[in-house]
Amino acid sequence: MGQGTWLIGDDSSKRNEEIRSIRLGVELGMNLIDTAEMYGEGNSELLVGEAIKGIRDDVFIVSKVYPHNAGINRIAKSCEASLKRLGTDRLDLYLLHWRGSIPLSETIEGMERLVQEGKIARWGVSNLDTADMKELLSYDKGAHCMTDQVLYHLGSRGIEYDLLPLLKKHKIPVMAYCPLAQAGSLRRGLIDNKTVKAIALKYNVTPYQLLLAWCIREGDVIAIPKASSEEHVVDNAQAIFIELTEKDIESLAAEFPKASRKMALDIV
Repeated sequence: MGQGTWLIGDDSSKRNEEIRSIRLGVELGMNLIDTAEMYGEGNSELLVGEAIKGIRDDVFIVSKVYPHNAGINRIAKSCEASLKRLGTDRLDLYLLHWRGSIPLSETIEGMERLVQEGKIARWGVSNLDTADMKELLSYDKGAHCMTDQVLYHLGSRGIEYDLLPLLKKHKIPVMAYCPLAQAGSLRRGLIDNKTVKAIALKYNVTPYQLLLAWCIREGDVIAIPKASSEEHVVDNAQAIFIELTEKDIESLAAEFPKASRKMALDIV
């Protein structure tokens, strides 16, 4: 379980609470913090940089580069700008935010140079579907890709049809953004579903905690829910300890079935 920071850092009145929330999340074991140069055009990275002061070695920082900045001539500059905003000399993981017009082979070369220079420890991608991942893996050093960050939650299971099996085959973990479906807004009826509520009640947890437990149920998915309050951070952290039974998972699948055909990758 990590921490997402999309839409965090834009409201100065919430800044102190958001910083406290991130630091509390780290204390509770959620030391992976995900951000991007796109989030608030750098505001999220600035806030994360403030939050990790004095605890940099205790956290795993992930940031993302815009597709139009992912070429040889611009990726180093974007990375340097992210490092400056974050107040650190390296990123633990740097992701291509989504695929643009720049060839994947060129982005790989740029990422590998950053690794060699010590600016990033490793790299990966985000919002790449099966065909894109197959192409990426066909290139020299494409197998160095460490993750594919995609939208994944109980109400959006399309990646299970072919993308997730491909990533498992290559031992590439998924990083799931919006694992709570943006508080259910991405899938109507998800939070209020009778089965979701019944199983949550069984474990004396909230429906949101149940959704997180479902998302990480098999151990090869990293969920990165956003939490801008300390209360929500505590709730997210406690979801790690929920162990769903096969019957629970089958009951949830009856309400929200696995994909039976190829579906377009959900993107927010």
